[in-house]
Amino acid sequence: MATNGENQNQVSRHQEVGHKSLLQSDALYQYILETSVYPGEPECLKELRDLTAKHPWNIMTTSADEGQFLNLLIKLINAKNTMEIGVYTGYSLLATALALPHDGKILAMDINRENYELGLPVIQKAGVAHKIDFREGPALPFLDQMIEDGKYHGSFDFIFVDADKDNYLNYHKRIIELVKVGGVIGYDNTLWNGSVVAPPDAPLRKYVRYYRDFVLELNNALAVDPRIEICQLPVGDGITLCRRIS
Repeated sequence: MATNGENQNQVSRHQEVGHKSLLQSDALYQYILETSVYPGEPECLKELRDLTAKHPWNIMTTSADEGQFLNLLIKLINAKNTMEIGVYTGYSLLATALALPHDGKILAMDINRENYELGLPVIQKAGVAHKIDFREGPALPFLDQMIEDGKYHGSFDFIFVDADKDNYLNYHKRIIELVKVGGVIGYDNTLWNGSVVAPPDAPLRKYVRYYRDFVLELNNALAVDPRIEICQLPVGDGITLCRRIS
């Protein structure tokens, strides 16, 4: 267990790389990390997390507790064929790849290959790069092509979306056809820094205010979509799980 001084340093450092927890107490979040997440975190994930913390856009990374959650979820649902929209340096991608069987696959899409290649050496060293099919470019054209092909309908066990929030509903309209009945979709950032309950005149950072309405629109749509059953969890910046039922 870290000393008090080390705890303070870690809390400060966590805030510097983007506070992804919605817990009211930083100390409580640090307790979760130190007792539940960090002791079992694979060394490769820690290496990629530390590497990403030095990147100027580190606020975009998946939090360590959410990575742990995704890793366990993949195992619980016995996923084998998965998709990830929005990769960044690949922390959630690596967490997923580690959980998949040796012949498992991830179709990963991102507009920025350079960020992905920053984490790729760590992924390769972990021995899971063969599971990843990375596609550079906007995801919507790829998804449209997959739907047009016809052979991908209902073929994915799990799909994780952590990309441009203003397209979340556009993604949902497509991937609901690609995930199998009984399969799971995970949407990240659905509590959006807690701004979903902020009053209209609340002082919000520009990007938070810009995307808030899109997140609210998604949350409202998911809640009444008869094709899925959902659970919204206060993990990281909020993650909504959608199980396709029809």
